[in-house]
Amino acid sequence: MDEHLTETRIDSRLVYDGHFLKVRKDTVSLPDGKLTGREYIVHPGAVVILPVFDDGRILLERQFRYPLDRVFIEYPAGKIDAGEDPLACAKRELQEETGYTATHWQHLSTIHNAIAYSDEHLEIYLARGLTAGPDRLDEGEFLETFSATLPELMAWVREGKVTDVKTVIGTFWLEKVLSATWGAEAA
Repeated sequence: MDEHLTETRIDSRLVYDGHFLKVRKDTVSLPDGKLTGREYIVHPGAVVILPVFDDGRILLERQFRYPLDRVFIEYPAGKIDAGEDPLACAKRELQEETGYTATHWQHLSTIHNAIAYSDEHLEIYLARGLTAGPDRLDEGEFLETFSATLPELMAWVREGKVTDVKTVIGTFWLEKVLSATWGAEAA
């Protein structure tokens, strides 16, 4: 059905093999038969958790992100380990980063946040029934948690105070789910 748009891999080579990311350079045949190169980041995938307290407040993080040299407001999130179930990863990351556990989980969506240069996908989960506990931050991980209301978070998105794509998309999902405009399957 989409053959007239499909590119076909001719060859592929690994040009960078880092601890977290890999970069590949492929030669592809375009739909018109011409050859070109494609460079992209290979990423194992990640989870994003939208933790909502019983009173409706949302648990968020502030974390410094080196590539952009600033602190960002984000939802808890983390990389899926090889062979790890995404929901198990979401539960692990929520507890590691915030100390909280949740009794109710819903998978909301899968997003691809950088389709032009990465195969990364993010699994977005809603977490409710939060219980506080000790965090277990990874070595070298520094962040602080805080809570906000959905109207505050929506205003921060609108004002450009929140620009992280997973947090922007997660917030729009959260607005739809909490207003019962969109439903979600229980995970």
